Amino acid sequence: MYPNTREVTPLSAQPASVETTPTIEIPPIDNYGLFAESLVRKGKAREAEINRARRLAAQTDDQPLPALLMKLGIVSERDIAEALAEVSGLPLVGTSDYPEASPLPETVATRFLKENHIVGINALDDAFEVAIANPLEQSLLDALALACEKPVLAKVGIPSEIERAIEQQLGAGKSLMGQLVDNFGGDDEVNEADVEHLKDLASEAPVIRMVNLIMQRAVESRASDIHVEPFEERLKVRFRVDGVLKEVEAPPVRSTAAVISRIKIMAKLNIAERRLPQDGRIKLQVVGKELDLRVSTVPTMFGESVVIRLLHKESIKFDFSSLGFEGKALDRFLEVLALPHGIILITGPTGSGKSTTLYTALHKINTPERKIITVEDPVEYQLEGVNQIQTKAQIGLTFASALRSIVRQDPDVIMIGEMRDLETARIAVQSALTGHMVLSTLHTNDAAGGVTRLLDMGLEDYLIASTVNGILGQRLVRRLCPHCHDTYPALPEVVAEMRLRRFQPHGEVMLPRPVGCEMCDGLGYKGRLAIQEFLVMTDDIRRLVMTHAQARLIEEQALKEGMDTMYEDGLRKAVAGLTTLEEVLRVTSDN
Repeated sequence: MYPNTREVTPLSAQPASVETTPTIEIPPIDNYGLFAESLVRKGKAREAEINRARRLAAQTDDQPLPALLMKLGIVSERDIAEALAEVSGLPLVGTSDYPEASPLPETVATRFLKENHIVGINALDDAFEVAIANPLEQSLLDALALACEKPVLAKVGIPSEIERAIEQQLGAGKSLMGQLVDNFGGDDEVNEADVEHLKDLASEAPVIRMVNLIMQRAVESRASDIHVEPFEERLKVRFRVDGVLKEVEAPPVRSTAAVISRIKIMAKLNIAERRLPQDGRIKLQVVGKELDLRVSTVPTMFGESVVIRLLHKESIKFDFSSLGFEGKALDRFLEVLALPHGIILITGPTGSGKSTTLYTALHKINTPERKIITVEDPVEYQLEGVNQIQTKAQIGLTFASALRSIVRQDPDVIMIGEMRDLETARIAVQSALTGHMVLSTLHTNDAAGGVTRLLDMGLEDYLIASTVNGILGQRLVRRLCPHCHDTYPALPEVVAEMRLRRFQPHGEVMLPRPVGCEMCDGLGYKGRLAIQEFLVMTDDIRRLVMTHAQARLIEEQALKEGMDTMYEDGLRKAVAGLTTLEEVLRVTSDN
């Protein structure tokens, strides 16, 4: 017997004198109970969700529990695969384990492999190794062993990776996108004025599969954004993964109009309007994950550029420590957050995690004793027990008009998605003066710049000084992959120049560097964490605000009072092995 595999013997290969049973039995369907317990124990699903899925599974005989959990978006496919591997005692295989050519005999039907998520891994002298998405389905492995006329050694695979491997093996070495391109029957020159023709093209199966494949691969890559950009000679597709763009395989340039029209149809946008920017939303389930997609289009020289923001509803963790908050900055922030009234501002450029920090702060103070109302554009995540308002400028529901109504709703806490104008800022200040806690964001480079930004908007200095309790500045840096990063001794010149000894007084200063493995797609980084600076509005800083002091002077005073800059917080996390110096320098400047 081979290690870490389970063997199923074909019926035809067994002596007539013995009963036709597998050499080692696959766990029966009852093991779905152990599978469910594993998910609940690891915190991947709640017991109520499992019970709901089990009731549905009982009504649909063709849907086993793991497939149903993924279809409902309760658990991701990787979590399901890991739980199945644990319950069955079989190893979990990765993308590098799949060969380019199928080792299975031609007697095995392609349709059987695709429908049941099974792919060949290796042909041994006396058995075939396969990866299967659901090893608890004994009948599938029995049937496969019969078709192969050899024992089958089963391992556990992730469904989307198995699908991709099947397409690669059975597509003459071509990728799935390449096969879809071959099947695309679009014209070389598409008349974009012919809206009906565009609708027909966008409704063709290859175009639908191309767009779905792009979105599926974006989810698998942990992308936050998809950029679809038309150029004269090509259509470019890029994913933003952990804040960095990377180019991926794209459909052909002749499919540009059809692909963009398909995305616009999904987002309920007007495909006939190509002269003006449009915004829409798509609700979708991809590889077992429920997604909320925000779609933005703008006209360019060679067509409409489309950017899709992916909001993973189940992947966000409203926990300060998992976001990267720690130490003195976290303690100060929580102290200010506990105050009964006043304004807390979170600053940073687009994509710096401001909204996630806001939601985490609301989650922290969301108790039955508090009424919380938010005004957002758009509502990114839904919070239990929080009244969330989506602005609609088309009908006059702006931040300012919504806020005027909110104050009559007797709230304790008000969250404003962004302070965009003086009117919104004034209402926020009036709310803080009348006993409300107000949380909002500003687009500035650092915490001290938040004060000067409010002054520039036209807000009076005495109102800023009397209402603002604290300003948080933050950036996101890529987190080192925990499976593959390495360390090296820092050069003495680097230790001296960056004053790293303050973070590690004794011993040799070791700095981490990325390596790259299968778990992080060879990038060396997986996920992101925040680096912050938190400016507390003290009496000395209030005096500087009243004199309209420059942001540099306000920051210097905050540093004297114990504030660490984002740069220093980043250096501390680099020395601690969470990120690299290169990442810190990429998003900050040495002050």
